[in-house]
Amino acid sequence: MLRINYLHGLAANFRNWNRALKFLHSLHQNKRRTPPTKHKFTKALKNPMKPFDVEPKVYMRDTISNIYKILKYSTWESAETQLKQLPIRWDSFTVNQVLKTHPPMEKAWLFFNWVGKVKSFKHDQFTYTTMLDIFGEAGRVSSMKYLFQQMQEKGLKIDAVTYTSILHWLSKSGDVDGAVETWEEMRGKACFPTVVSYTAYMKVLFDNQRVKEGTAVYKEMLQSGISPNCHTYTVLMEYLFGAGKYEEALEIFSKMQEARVKPDKAACNILVEKCCKAGETWPIVQILQFMKENHLVLRYPIFLLALETFKAAGERDALLRQVHPHISVECIDNERVVEYKGNDFEAPSSLDRGLVWVLLKKLNLQAVDSLLTELMDKNIKLDSELMSAIVHVNCGHCRVAGALLAFKYSVKTGIKLERTAYLALIGCLIRSNRFTDIVEIVVEMTSTGHSLGVYLASLLIYRLGCARRPTCAAKIFDSLPDDQKCVATYTALVGVYFAAGTADKGLKIYKTMGKKGIYPSLGTYCVLVAGLEKLGRVSNAETYRKEKKSLQKDAYFRESIPMEEKICDLLFARDVVS
Repeated sequence: MLRINYLHGLAANFRNWNRALKFLHSLHQNKRRTPPTKHKFTKALKNPMKPFDVEPKVYMRDTISNIYKILKYSTWESAETQLKQLPIRWDSFTVNQVLKTHPPMEKAWLFFNWVGKVKSFKHDQFTYTTMLDIFGEAGRVSSMKYLFQQMQEKGLKIDAVTYTSILHWLSKSGDVDGAVETWEEMRGKACFPTVVSYTAYMKVLFDNQRVKEGTAVYKEMLQSGISPNCHTYTVLMEYLFGAGKYEEALEIFSKMQEARVKPDKAACNILVEKCCKAGETWPIVQILQFMKENHLVLRYPIFLLALETFKAAGERDALLRQVHPHISVECIDNERVVEYKGNDFEAPSSLDRGLVWVLLKKLNLQAVDSLLTELMDKNIKLDSELMSAIVHVNCGHCRVAGALLAFKYSVKTGIKLERTAYLALIGCLIRSNRFTDIVEIVVEMTSTGHSLGVYLASLLIYRLGCARRPTCAAKIFDSLPDDQKCVATYTALVGVYFAAGTADKGLKIYKTMGKKGIYPSLGTYCVLVAGLEKLGRVSNAETYRKEKKSLQKDAYFRESIPMEEKICDLLFARDVVS
């Protein structure tokens, strides 16, 4: 009976505990959960387990790096001993990765022969191809051919990668015929080229002015169902830019994006460098616009080259700065060190040259001016490279007087400046609105054998027209060689006279152009129509507007347009007369 009562009491207590627990559970749901805390005191184990001595895991990249350091920094006798002690199993992948780290060529060859004698290892097509590549890069063509012959004698598989490497290095060594024979051998053995093979061979042909063959290879690649990659398009555009076919190159630049192949950073750098060497700025602007939209930047040396090209052409470099906000142009101007190659490794030999060089390097330009004045009075002659550097630095710091002093010194002493120095001086004078001095610069530049080029000449004449300087523009036009007196430069001169308000002189130049057998382009008619309408000669303007429409209809049936017409249309195919 006592036991039953005890059990009833226990059940009642259990019900009360259960209610309390439910209440506590509801409290816990509303409370923030806190991580469990460790107990301060823990019971120590009587026999704690001792940790095992586990060796750290060694990754393959660390092993390859270690072997590279052994080959590079040790003598071969020491390296051979260390290689034998390494606890690794030599296989094709490991050997190939070691060779691809490009150790010194002699060590790479000794390692190649040593590992070939290791038991249970045999060289295959991959290790042979990498060693071929090392010899080719070092210019050891005979050794490369020897290895290729060994591959053939041993019956190793020779694939497109091997053939591509060989033809690339043969071309680099100047053996273009050997590269062509390698390609024909590859095709004769039914070894199917990859997109890399096609691209490499196209570059060989285009770089050596075998344009028809290169075009045929490109068509063959397309017919075989292989799609061009970014490198293929870059090779095509690089050739077109080098040949002055800027419109065709930019058309490819646009179409490759439509094919979902975006130009990469390397492609943009190559193309901008090509344009800079040619002194053309308008293609650079289009490439920079793409780079801005896709967050690409130029390499620092190419950026400096583009900056100098814009300055030499007298054009704004705002877009270039927007694409490269991380580069401070002011710091470049302040910190730039003038390069001087000269005859020696360091400073020029004579005392006067050495003094000018030191002052120029420290940007003490006023002292350079004083020294040049003294040297000019004494008729002491410096060299062309140093004088060109003085012009560049003065123009970069907007010191027109200093740049003109260097120019006058070069004229008096008979020094021929570099073409870029003349262009930099012309750009500086345009920005300073000193147009009368430009004529003297252009005449001297032409007399020394340098050429403005059709694009820059047309742009300069047009710029003088905007400044209402028809006399200066006419003198520059007259100083041009005959092959540059084309539709673009004639159109620029016509626009000059319209801008000056003398329509009769403009029409006279237009008729002279026709007598010379130079046909007007779309840009010519745009200048004529806009200029005549502005001067109130509406009936004449209507006549040329009809001729313009007729030309536009005929343009669809023309197979090719000369570069001079393209430049003219680019500059003037809009209302440019102001």
